[in-house]
Formats: sequence, structure tokens, C-alpha cells
Amino acid sequence: HSSRVAPKTGFPILTKRRVVVTGIGSVSPVGLSAKKTWAGLLSGVSGIGPISLFDATDLPCRIAGEATGFDPEPIIAAKDARKMDRFIQLGLVASVEAFADSGIVVSESLAPRFGVAVGAGIGGLQTIEDTTALYAARGHRRISPFYIPGSIINMISGNVSIRLGLKGPNIAIATACSTGTHSIGQAARMIQYGDADAMLAGGAEAGVTPTAVAGFSMARALSRHNRVPSEASRPWDVGRDGFVIGEGAGVVLLEAFEHARQRDARIYAELVGFGLNADANHMTQPLPDGDGAAQCMVNAVRDAAIPAESIGYVNAHGTSTPLGDIAETKAIKLAFGDHAHAMMISSNKSMIGHLLGAAGGVEAISTILSLHHQIIPPTINLDTQDPECDLDYVPHTARDVSIEAAISNSFGFGGTNGSLVFRRLQ
Repeated sequence: HSSRVAPKTGFPILTKRRVVVTGIGSVSPVGLSAKKTWAGLLSGVSGIGPISLFDATDLPCRIAGEATGFDPEPIIAAKDARKMDRFIQLGLVASVEAFADSGIVVSESLAPRFGVAVGAGIGGLQTIEDTTALYAARGHRRISPFYIPGSIINMISGNVSIRLGLKGPNIAIATACSTGTHSIGQAARMIQYGDADAMLAGGAEAGVTPTAVAGFSMARALSRHNRVPSEASRPWDVGRDGFVIGEGAGVVLLEAFEHARQRDARIYAELVGFGLNADANHMTQPLPDGDGAAQCMVNAVRDAAIPAESIGYVNAHGTSTPLGDIAETKAIKLAFGDHAHAMMISSNKSMIGHLLGAAGGVEAISTILSLHHQIIPPTINLDTQDPECDLDYVPHTARDVSIEAAISNSFGFGGTNGSLVFRRLQ
């Protein structure tokens, strides 16, 4: 990559390479591929329904965004799928889709320069639950030898590298609901600074399990709109009462611009900025004034080195929680000033729920496609806008737009924040 020599020391000074998106793959409650997920988001139809993956009859929350109909075959052979928790299956399927979508070929010279960074917020919780129950009932001899490699968070990245022969950097970030965003941002930096030429990056989660839903329910984090599931996730609406848990995966193929151009790759968008920081405030609640999230967005825009006014759209974290939606609204106004009222903001979670560690990946893809196709998916269920949430949240219907840059936000438990800035290729 490009460099210049420092006049006093003689050492090379590295300059950031451009990073572009050349492949996308996703599984979500509104579609089992990136193409179908995008169509589902544009349609404004909810993917939330009654929980079917287990009996939730006795739980306060009995609804979720499930990847209904998901079958890892033929991407993963049945004998191999049995050794993997559902989150690994989701992540591997999305990664293989993004890889195929890019049209890239792994040559002997590229393999050591091609890495993977696909994480999860929780990991193999269903496998952990099942194995714990089996151990309690029948003892240690009944535990599968694949229990550990079938449930730990880094095994999406591990399985992807084995499947595709990728010998470059191989990591798995676990930062709660910021996982997908942080994974994409850190992968981009590996390319920018020369550690890799291409990276598969994003997140996956299969958190619709008994203890996860019970735990979030007891923390009073989940919506209890059980009677009409499709209306439960309602960001910025006065009737919101918590998020709806979901499952899925979102993975992008990032590539050095020069490498993509040399092989005449289709480029969806350029990733120009990444910001991350912490609220340092509370385990689960954001700073009320939005300062932490605002500074994260400022960091991302500063890294992008573009005018803040060039950003026309925010794909918001937008979880449908009473405190979170207000805090993010304040954060956007704090970060962008008067320009906030000229921006469009929407929440994919109104349709797919909160995919936890997968949210940042799926929502980054939505942001990328919004730029690529110049259309913004809506925020559904926004019937009566909260007076404290006074921005343009693109209610009910997708909107044709003309925008050059957009930002995607993810904020997680522990106060961890992440923002990505994408722009149309210049």
C-alpha cells in the first residue's frame, strides 16, 4: 500500500488504503439471503411472530424475529451442521453467500492476505443450555466431544477460514450488540494498514433460546406486546415498551480498492469511516444526553474525513426501548447540530427485531444497499411519534433519495458504541 518516507527518521509513513464492499450475505427474519432480506426491508413487512423454536408459553415475552425456514444445507453438510450451534451455521451461510457474491478467487498468493472477522454477542447459547441439562441428567460421559468447538464464538471465523482456505487474520469480536459493527470496522482497518487485502466481516447470533429470552425478560428489556407481534417493535413511537429479540447473520466482503479495481469487481460502496468508544456509564442504559453515542459518530465522521453535512442518512440502532430511542435522537442532534433535522433516520429493527451480535452486520448491509440503490427502508409501526424524538424517521414507507454518504450505528450493553460511515464510490 502507499507510503512516504519521514524526512528525519527515514522510516516509511503508512497511509490508509481505501476499502470497498464487494460482497454481501445475510440471513434475517425477513429473508434467508441478502437479496431477500433487502426486499423484505423495503416492503415494510414485519418478520416478528410467536416464538416457535421452543415453548415460550410461561415467559413474559413470547415473540421474536426468527429466521423461519432456515436450513444450513446444502451449504453445510448435515453431519457437519450437527457439530455446530445454530449461530455458527447462520454465520457460515452468510459468509459463503458474501464470498460468492463478490466473485473473488482465492489464489495461492491471496490466501495469506485474506482474513475473517465474524463475531457474535453471546455465541452458542442453545448448545450450552442443552449440554448443561444433559450433564445434570446423565453425567459427563454423555457430553459431545464437539461441545466446545460447536459453541465458542470464534468458530464462525474458524469454520469460514477452513471452508474457503483463508489464511489471513482470523479473529472474532464479542462486544454485545456492537459486535457486527466493530468487526466490520476493525477488519477495514486491517486492510487500510496492510495486514490483509480482503476480509469477510460481520456478526451472527442465534439468541432465541429459553434462558436468553427469560434473562432479557427479567431485565425488563423485551417488549411484551405478545398479542400482535408484528406491531411490537416500534422505534420512536410513544407505545414502545422494549426491543424484540431476533436471530440472523450479516457478513460483508471488504477489499482494498486497488485489489477490487484490478479484478474489475462490482463495488457496492466505500467504507470511509469507523468510530468506537464507551459511555462509561451503566451496564445496560445509555447516557441520557446521548453524549457517548454522539462522540462515537463524531469519531467515525472524523475518520472518514468528509463534511458532516454530506451524510444524508442514519441507519439507527433504533431498538424500540423507551430510554434508548430518546438517547440516540439526542446523540444525532448533538453530533450533527442543525443538520440532524435535514437527515433521514430509520430502524431496520422495526421489522426484524434486535439481532444482537448480528445486528451491526445486517444493518450495515442495509445501509450499503440504501446508498447503492438510493432508497431507504422505512421505520414501521411509527404511528404516534414521541415528542422527544423529533427527527425524520422515514415512517411506514420506503423512500427514494439522493444521498452520497450514510452512517450505521450500533450500541451495546456495557456502554460500547460503534459507527460506520459508507459513501458512494467517488
